[in-house]
Amino acid sequence: MTNTPDTPDADGGTSPRHNGRNHPKVVNERTLLALGRTGQQRFADAVTGFAGSMSFVYLHVAWFIVWILLNQGVFGDEAIFDPFPYGLLTMVVSLEAIFLSTFVMISQNRDTRRQNVRADLDYETTVRSEVWSAHIGRQLGIDPAAVEARVQEILRRTDAPAP
Repeated sequence: MTNTPDTPDADGGTSPRHNGRNHPKVVNERTLLALGRTGQQRFADAVTGFAGSMSFVYLHVAWFIVWILLNQGVFGDEAIFDPFPYGLLTMVVSLEAIFLSTFVMISQNRDTRRQNVRADLDYETTVRSEVWSAHIGRQLGIDPAAVEARVQEILRRTDAPAP
């Protein structure tokens, strides 16, 4: 096998050459999605990532302890700014929950788009594999009908009934 140089694609990238033919570029879904990410989406992912960490939990435990101790008068009556039942704390935590749930939904929507891109790439790979397999099978003289009958037999046998 001779090494042939990569050749430019229509979009300016290169595809490896083999036997004088260009092969399709392999698309990495992470690279594809990273190209379309905005600063806002990166920020939402960062917030969601932090909110889903133990550091977030520890920070909130410390914050609540300090808030309650301050407002119970442990550090003097002049330090009290939100007496029991802590109405300001309740409002702040409620607003935080609203914003965090929005950031989580934004990140979940991006994750859904990523899963759709991955499914499309998986489908493309499956179609390519099937076409190549059929082509190679014909070149080897394998009967496609016999292969398909065997595939259907295996699929029927492995399709377990629902309990």
